Amino acid sequence: MRPEELEGWLEQLHTESFGWALSCCAGDATRAEDVLQTAYVRVISGRAVYGERSSFRTWLFGVIRLVALEERRRVHREEKRAVWLDDPRAEAVAAEVPPDERESAEALSAALSLLPERQREVLHLVFYEDLSISEAAAVMKISVGSARTHYERGKARVRAVLGERRRE
Repeated sequence: MRPEELEGWLEQLHTESFGWALSCCAGDATRAEDVLQTAYVRVISGRAVYGERSSFRTWLFGVIRLVALEERRRVHREEKRAVWLDDPRAEAVAAEVPPDERESAEALSAALSLLPERQREVLHLVFYEDLSISEAAAVMKISVGSARTHYERGKARVRAVLGERRRE
């Protein structure tokens, strides 16, 4: 699609797009503006590419929805982090984490670092970013089947590595 065509569609659908962004952002107009701007940047820059498998409007609304979900997750993580960091009990709670749990976390991190890049990415997106396998596939720009394969192989490899470390 030519840039002029793309901009024309975005202008034509702007009111509806803002309404959808507002709905995706639970009525928060400021957040909806940010989400819509990010979605437009992705579309115009080519990071989000219209594949003509649906109507342009449907595709654009999908892009807006994904941007809103990413924004919601980002804000949620920041809020959790801020609550944790601002809590005076955080240091005491961290000190109470048993050494074996710390070792387990370090072992898991080490096992993940041994994985091929795609396996590591899909496991990170699913476990740390709370994405579904299909969402991870979309982020990684691979098929859902490929993402599932990388996910299963990655999990099996992590289990094997952790099992070997337990035996040592």
